[in-house]
Amino acid sequence: MTYFLIAVLVILCIMVVVSLVRGIVAFLQSTKMDLENDADEGRATEMQLKQNSAMFARIKYQALAIVVVAVILAIAQ
Repeated sequence: MTYFLIAVLVILCIMVVVSLVRGIVAFLQSTKMDLENDADEGRATEMQLKQNSAMFARIKYQALAIVVVAVILAIAQ
């Protein structure tokens, strides 16, 4: 059981890194003009939506990884 949870934890850690890289790539693709554009005030751009979804995915995977670590610690005692 512990080995299975460790494998799940490793997969979740990989997913966290992938989500982080996707968010950074979306951030780097944002141009200076996108950041300074006041015409779309009140509306999120496509890159901002990508950054937001990548950040949400990263937080979700980190929370799941914390739950797995808590389960591993509970089993170990």
